[in-house]
Amino acid sequence: MTIDTSEVIAPAQNRIGANADGPHPGDVIVTDNLWKTYEMGDQQVHALRGVDIRIRNNEYVAIMGPSGSGKSTLMNLIGCLDSPSEGHYWLNGHDVSQLNDDELARIRNKEIGFVFQTFNLLARATALHNVELPLIYNGTPAAERIARAKFVLESVNLGERMNHKPNELSGGQRQRVAIARALVNKPSIILADEPTGNLDSKTSVEIMALFDELHAQGNTIVLVTHEPDIADYAHRVISIRDGSVESDGPSARMRNAEHGISAVRHSGEPSH
Repeated sequence: MTIDTSEVIAPAQNRIGANADGPHPGDVIVTDNLWKTYEMGDQQVHALRGVDIRIRNNEYVAIMGPSGSGKSTLMNLIGCLDSPSEGHYWLNGHDVSQLNDDELARIRNKEIGFVFQTFNLLARATALHNVELPLIYNGTPAAERIARAKFVLESVNLGERMNHKPNELSGGQRQRVAIARALVNKPSIILADEPTGNLDSKTSVEIMALFDELHAQGNTIVLVTHEPDIADYAHRVISIRDGSVESDGPSARMRNAEHGISAVRHSGEPSH
């Protein structure tokens, strides 16, 4: 029997990743030779194949790729929702590659603010209580957590809606509640997974403008999307295909800015 060696993947541990030296000062996310392999019967499926990325403090990065590219798997690893099969991942200087589920949960609650496509809000809880939840989980005293939750709700222009429940809010307002919840723990990164996927075009522009504001305030933002026009709101785009980094460089928005081209569609106006 002839074996087609073109599809044979070298074992991860036999490779040296580009980021083998680990995190440098100012790095928030560093992956070195990151692999994720799933056992499907007697077959191995490599969802990630030796991914090396480095994201620094206060960067605004989009991770983009089509369905099945591996971007969701990478998001789960960056978000400490899963562990890699091989390789290393440092989050804010901590090697989290080998942590167990409980340790991952603690790091996740402290270091990462999640924004999901489906908002993931408690239907019977007010906006204020939804934003408080991460602080309840980490044992923050009641008075402090209420004050912090109110502060971040006001920062996303929802101060007058904090006692409303999700079904009393528009889609854009619900996503603002989710963003406030992501901010309340003062995380190292805001990880947004298709944050405009359930929003109309006008509301999507408003939410992406809010991410611009958050970045300008010093937040590190990682945006996961399959939509090129949403990825272009970021300053840097990492494209994933077949489990590997296909390209990594400035977004069209930044390239246009360098050439003095106004990206008018980011203001909600059509481009010409």
